[in-house]
Amino acid sequence: MRRTALIMGMPITVVVPDRECAENASREGLADTVLDYLRRVDEQFSPYKPSSEASRIGRREIAPEESSAEMQEVLRLSEETKQITNGYFDVWFQGRFDPSGLVKGWAISKAAGTLDAAGLVSFCIEAGGDIETRGANDEGQPWAIGLRNPFEPSKLMRKVLLGNRGIATSGTYIRGQHIYNPRTGGKASEIASLTVIGPNAYEADRIATAAFAMGHDGVEFIAGREDLDAYMVDLSGVATFTAGFARYVES
Repeated sequence: MRRTALIMGMPITVVVPDRECAENASREGLADTVLDYLRRVDEQFSPYKPSSEASRIGRREIAPEESSAEMQEVLRLSEETKQITNGYFDVWFQGRFDPSGLVKGWAISKAAGTLDAAGLVSFCIEAGGDIETRGANDEGQPWAIGLRNPFEPSKLMRKVLLGNRGIATSGTYIRGQHIYNPRTGGKASEIASLTVIGPNAYEADRIATAAFAMGHDGVEFIAGREDLDAYMVDLSGVATFTAGFARYVES
């Protein structure tokens, strides 16, 4: 079973192996439940929708402490991320409030939790390069995820094989220059792309955003964190990766 919808300005896909649905016909609707949830997240957290809660906070119409429980959770996680990345992650930048560097991965992991609770063993949720996987694909093999060449996005550099993991890539080759270094106020432009593999999409997404802003130091930062691996491509096309990344690469 595969469902795709345009949400958050990008295609979001939920894949559940047919064997999972064959075991229980009621599972057919779970993918639509996930997509509906992600639509609600977009309506609430998008800084590009004037009516969203995030936009209202950015305009100072709502104080953070008066926001919804979900927003306060995201604000708490954002502050935690700011602290562990030494300020390279910040949802406030030049007076603008934008939690999207963390929300997408957070929402995917929340959605994955819904499928876990429903008893699914295998599935894949993908949103613009942020992915969370469980179990195995229709062939009973690990999920194969392609890493795009940042200089030729139609081509793949590597394929990685994932089971119960999350992966996220930060770069400028799809959305253009949209990542800033909160510590300098300038654009993050030292590297071309950075892919992070972690225990879930939330961890991978938030760390990929911050580590991309760190530039060449990002891989070293990730190497020092437990249960995370990274693959970085610099502006000259040279790849650098953590010691543990090789175990995911398709041979």
